[in-house]
Amino acid sequence: MSPDGLLIAGTLLARRRMHQRDRWSRDRMLEFQGVELDRLLAYARTSSPYYQQVLPGAAHVPLTDLPVLTKSMLMDQWDRICTSPALRLAQVEGRLSEMERTGADPGHPWRGRWWLAGTGGTTGRRAVFAWDRREWTQILTSYARVNDWAGVAVGLRHPLRTAVVSSLNPTHQSAVVGASLRSRLVPALRLDARTPVADLTGELDRFEPRLLVAYASMIGPLAQAQLTGQLHIRPEKVVAASEVLTPASRSAAQAAWGPSVIVDSYAATETASIASTCSQGGWHLYEDFVIVEPVDEDYQPVPAGATADRVLVSVLFSRTLPLIRYELTDSIRLSPERCTCGLPFALLEAVEGRTEDTITLPGRHSSVRVHPNVFHNALEALAPNGWQVEQQPNKLVVRLVAPAGGTELVRRRVQEALADLTIDPVAVDVVSVTALERTRLGKVPLVKALPA
Repeated sequence: MSPDGLLIAGTLLARRRMHQRDRWSRDRMLEFQGVELDRLLAYARTSSPYYQQVLPGAAHVPLTDLPVLTKSMLMDQWDRICTSPALRLAQVEGRLSEMERTGADPGHPWRGRWWLAGTGGTTGRRAVFAWDRREWTQILTSYARVNDWAGVAVGLRHPLRTAVVSSLNPTHQSAVVGASLRSRLVPALRLDARTPVADLTGELDRFEPRLLVAYASMIGPLAQAQLTGQLHIRPEKVVAASEVLTPASRSAAQAAWGPSVIVDSYAATETASIASTCSQGGWHLYEDFVIVEPVDEDYQPVPAGATADRVLVSVLFSRTLPLIRYELTDSIRLSPERCTCGLPFALLEAVEGRTEDTITLPGRHSSVRVHPNVFHNALEALAPNGWQVEQQPNKLVVRLVAPAGGTELVRRRVQEALADLTIDPVAVDVVSVTALERTRLGKVPLVKALPA
């Protein structure tokens, strides 16, 4: 499909405005943020049946006094939260299922109007989202900032050859973004993170990416392949996405491609980009796109320098599905310091609790690392209410919350997925539970490997 010229033109215009905000003072940026929040609240009050009921009628109510929206509440109240009478949850979920089944082009807006995506279910339950053209333009612009701050030039003379090692599922936001931007300016190679690294190296070598974007859990193995002579690429930057990059993987990447090659990125399907690193290495929040509130288990504010149990986000550009104080079960820590780069945005010190363990199992010829995506693809449709895989000695235990179908089907799907990776037969116990146990930080680790 040819690129959407209007979408790309709109993104370039929005990007220019975004660059101007990078040069603002912090006071001006906070003023802009306040105006955008007021617009979001006013729109939600007048256009969403749900928010008409739960938001106070008076204007300028402090954000901290507004109700929290959890993922379960969002999915239970989706049709009432949505501001478009033309959209219904059942139809959106049906379209997402069709996209997965047919491999439809995710960059082509559904009904000529809506871009759709679902979460990866990394907190145990899948949520689905729809964005109109204006919102999708903002999402593309926020992702462009990651590259802009990293100093990666793009233009007709410098096409941004981008290799992405993540998910090929057309309902994942990264796939929708990539398909939307497909053009001569951004030639792209998308590879499946479930593929053994040895099978990725040839394609990467032939493509010669200037920018490598990969799940954080894939960066270490790719760096090791580079260090051992199996991979021969020279990316200008390597963006760690979707997961926490371990110190060992960071060190391997720096040894493979240079000390300043890594770009840390924090994003979510619900928000698009939330933060990324600047030229000085500071991890800045995108406060002109998203308001971030670190809170404890009781949703009380947590000061900078302290670790929060979860985070509440208000997505300033959201209109189709307004997200106001929406809960992400991520544990983060803000920094009380200011960065020397001059950007007006607060610093993020750490994102904790997002790491999904990568299980290693014996294979026919050697040990095989099983990427979490293997379990995502096998279980999400069968366990939309939540799932967890725990590695125990000599077996895997799969816990499901209200599974859609019998446990035998789940066992077979997991075993088939593992067999595709040439893993030796492994026992799989499937257990139906009422809820998944949370950690002290409020997280549900979906994949729990045996301790090293």
